[in-house]
Amino acid sequence: MDDTDWVRPLVRVTPARLATWEACPRRYRMTYVDRPAPARGGAWAHSTLGAVVHLALRALHALPVARRTPETAAALVDRNWSGEGYRDDAQQAEYRERARDWLAEYCAEHVTGPDAEEPLAVERWVSGAVGSIVAEGRVDRIDSRDGDAVIVDYKTGRRVPEPEDARDSPALALYAVAAAHTLRRGCTRVELHHLPSGRVAAWEHDDTSLAGHVARAEATAAEITAAADGGGYPPRTAPHCSTCPVRRHCPEGRAAAPELDPWALLAP
Repeated sequence: MDDTDWVRPLVRVTPARLATWEACPRRYRMTYVDRPAPARGGAWAHSTLGAVVHLALRALHALPVARRTPETAAALVDRNWSGEGYRDDAQQAEYRERARDWLAEYCAEHVTGPDAEEPLAVERWVSGAVGSIVAEGRVDRIDSRDGDAVIVDYKTGRRVPEPEDARDSPALALYAVAAAHTLRRGCTRVELHHLPSGRVAAWEHDDTSLAGHVARAEATAAEITAAADGGGYPPRTAPHCSTCPVRRHCPEGRAAAPELDPWALLAP
């Protein structure tokens, strides 16, 4: 077989890997390439809060339907609570109570409400080959509507999402493509469920819009492959350098953006 017969294997990508590369190739190298990986920075309170909410929702859906009550949802926040990254006990207590309220209200509307249905899957790994990549990742929840799969992604950040955020999210689009392959059913609707506001921002993709996201992922995957083949991993400085987990190992990043307190990105 000569060189013209050789075909490069498909590149396996996750939304997290692609997002890390687009944020900063150096951060990508330190996260996914360097071994042993450099020590990461400490916990961020907003990330800890998001992780607690995700764990509580996963535990809620693991219970028998009759036990999925708002009271149980709030109690699961307590069971999964972590205080990493918070300023002090008072701040912890404030956001713990907020999270309890979010979960109780979300449960009443979306888990036990009159229109609630049993999800197809919770915390499901999906994977599908498309073009030059294998898109894969773990989806928070997959619902079933009219026989099709619907991607549901939980959000707890300070910004309330709009439908355009769901439309433009590379992660949601790749999850939709991968879920369609894994579950062998249509999957074009994607939703961002923002627990602090109760807002659901949704978008209905079509073949063209999903193809656009796939093309962007293929281009990013090609850049990652080129870097591994000798292209290098230069830093890409921006305001997000303030929250980079490998900031301590990057002089350019430290010079580009000030260090923030671990609780600075909590919603006011």
